[in-house]
Amino acid sequence: MDNVAVLGAGSWGTALAIVLADNGHNVRLWGRREEQVSEINEEHRNEKYLPGIELPKSIKASVKLEECIEGADIIVLVTPTKAMRDVLGQLKNSLTRKVTIVHASKGIEPGTYKRISEIIEEELPASLLEAVVVLSGPSHAEEVSLRQPTTVTVSSEKIETAEKVQDLFINQNFRVYTNPDVIGVELGGALKNIIALGAGLSDGLGYGDNAKAALITRGLAEIARLGTHMGANPLTFSGLTGIGDLIVTCTSVHSRNWRAGNMLGKGMALDDVLDNMGMVVEGVRTTQAAFELSKREQVEMPITQVLYDVLFNNKGAKQAVDELMQRTRTHEVEDVSSLKS
Repeated sequence: MDNVAVLGAGSWGTALAIVLADNGHNVRLWGRREEQVSEINEEHRNEKYLPGIELPKSIKASVKLEECIEGADIIVLVTPTKAMRDVLGQLKNSLTRKVTIVHASKGIEPGTYKRISEIIEEELPASLLEAVVVLSGPSHAEEVSLRQPTTVTVSSEKIETAEKVQDLFINQNFRVYTNPDVIGVELGGALKNIIALGAGLSDGLGYGDNAKAALITRGLAEIARLGTHMGANPLTFSGLTGIGDLIVTCTSVHSRNWRAGNMLGKGMALDDVLDNMGMVVEGVRTTQAAFELSKREQVEMPITQVLYDVLFNNKGAKQAVDELMQRTRTHEVEDVSSLKS
C-alpha cells in the first residue's frame, strides 16, 4: 500500500485515482473547486467529468495542495500542459522531501517546445525530485472508470522506478508495460492529438474510412519522422503510444481532439469549438508547438502544417484536405528508409 497524490480532478485524473484505489492504495485527489471536492468526498461522484460513475469511497479529495501531498511518496500529475508550470511552482513551494513524479498529461509546450518531463525537471530542483515517470497509451478515462480492459506504458530513465510504477497501477483491468524510451513515449502521446484533430475534421467534412485511414497512417509517418529526429526509438511508434494511441484517439467519440476536429470540419470557428468543449483540447496547443518545432528542425510534417493553418490562419477545412491530396508525388517507403538510417 502506497500513499499517492493525484493532482488534477478532471476525467483522466479521476480515472487514474480509481485504478489506484482499486489496488488498495491511499489516494488523495487535488481539485481546484470546492463544490467538486465536496461532491467527490460526500457523494463519491465527479459528474462533470465522469457522469454516472461511482467513485471508491477511499478516494479523498481536497482543494489544499499541501494536504493532498502530505506523506505521499508518489505524485501523479494530470494537469493540462498550459497549467503545468503553475502547478509545479506550487508543488515546489509545498514539498519538503524527495518524491517520484508520474505525469499522465500529453502535450508539448509552445515557445519552448519542451516535453512535460523536461518541464518537470526544469521546475523542480534535484533535492525534491527522485525520478520522473511518463504514463501514456490508448486509454479513454470513460472506459478506465468502467474497469474496461485498457493497456498503457510507463517510461523512465530509471527502469527500477518504471517497474515500481508499473506495480502501482497494474491490475486485472489496467495492464501496464514498461518502455525505456521517454522521448518516444512522450512525443507519441502528444503528437497523436494533432492527427486526431485531423481525423475529426475529415469526419466532419463527411469523408469516409479511406480518408481517415490515410490520415492515421500518414500521421504516424510524420510523428515517427519528428520523433526519431529528436532522439526517439522508431519502434516506440509501433507500440501503445504510437499506433495504439492513434487508433483510439482518431476513431472514438470519447476523444476530445476528435470531437473538436469534427466540429471544425462542420464549419464551427475555433473559439466556438473550444467554448463548446468546456475542457482542454491539448491538440490545439500541440499543433502550434509541433509546427514551430518542425520548422526549426527542418522536419517535414504536412498534416501538422495544414492543421496549423486551419487553426491559426483561417484556412478552410476543405482547402486543407485538397492541399494534402495535391502534394508533390513521393514514395511511401522513403519514410521507412529514413527510420532505419
